[in-house]
Amino acid sequence: MALKDRGENAEQRPPAGLRSQLIRYRGYRTPGAQPPRVTLPAARVTLLLGWGEPLHIHGGSNRSGAVEHWSSMLAGPQSAPFLAGYQGAGYAIEVEFTPLGAHMCLGLPLHHLADAVLHPDDVMGAGWTARITERIAVAPDWHTRWAIINSTLTKQLADSPPVPPVVIEAWHALWSNHGALTTRELTQRSGRGSRRLQTLFREYIGIPPQTLSRIIRFQYALKIPSQGYQSLAELAAISGYHDQAHMNRDFRALAGRTPGQLRPLADRATLAGGTGHDSCFTDFFAGRAQLPRGYASPGTPPPRCGPAGQASPPVRPEAAGRHRPPPPPTPGPVRRTSTP
Repeated sequence: MALKDRGENAEQRPPAGLRSQLIRYRGYRTPGAQPPRVTLPAARVTLLLGWGEPLHIHGGSNRSGAVEHWSSMLAGPQSAPFLAGYQGAGYAIEVEFTPLGAHMCLGLPLHHLADAVLHPDDVMGAGWTARITERIAVAPDWHTRWAIINSTLTKQLADSPPVPPVVIEAWHALWSNHGALTTRELTQRSGRGSRRLQTLFREYIGIPPQTLSRIIRFQYALKIPSQGYQSLAELAAISGYHDQAHMNRDFRALAGRTPGQLRPLADRATLAGGTGHDSCFTDFFAGRAQLPRGYASPGTPPPRCGPAGQASPPVRPEAAGRHRPPPPPTPGPVRRTSTP
């Protein structure tokens, strides 16, 4: 009896010199239609490079919108969950950046990616995606693919200007306090006014400090060991919420689920990014009963794909159902337009 093809999954931490900008690489081969994953808000930017079957994305469990098809994409920091799944066989690599690392590598003001999805060519220049996916598609193994990603991103980062120290300090202050800092406390620590801090966050992180705080606190509540609290009310207090009702509201807004529904899933999951400050619970497979109306069921024919798995024609931000920023007005990578 032939063994069932279960595909491939591989993960790799970036080399030490890139770990302040990159969190992890994740690669997979899907042998056929797969259950969709629910991706939760996290302070990350994801670059997806795929060849073969495109990724089918639906607005999250508390959104509505048409299903979109992306062979490759850039997804910025999200403030609500979304569903994504494969309807057939294909390969993909996900590169997860910190927001500051994404700003350095992409040369893009991060507010363009907040709650948005873009095609990588809209940022990196026409043909960039095809060139790199063609290289990784013919690579003999995952180790070789990681080396291609390392080399490409190292070159991108070599030409990038440094992030202002005040932004780095504010970022680490929020992480080290598990999101439990008010904007006023953050401005006092940074020595910058509220308006200036908001401008810096918009440029380098993409979302306001208060939104980032909510996401960090939400993720902190998900990774506290279950033996570390006796009740959800105690979990709320440990995590920095005003009370359990406050925690419930944030969980529903950020995940479309209650703490009672999500905590058991997080307890069984492996945290993405290891055990450091950037570890978090990023995704899980959705059950059939959890799929929103309109999600494409397995077997739905995908759009025709051209070389290197790029959709033909590609889905562009201006044609997407969800709100997205306009594409760059000039060819090539988007250039930095603001200064610290």
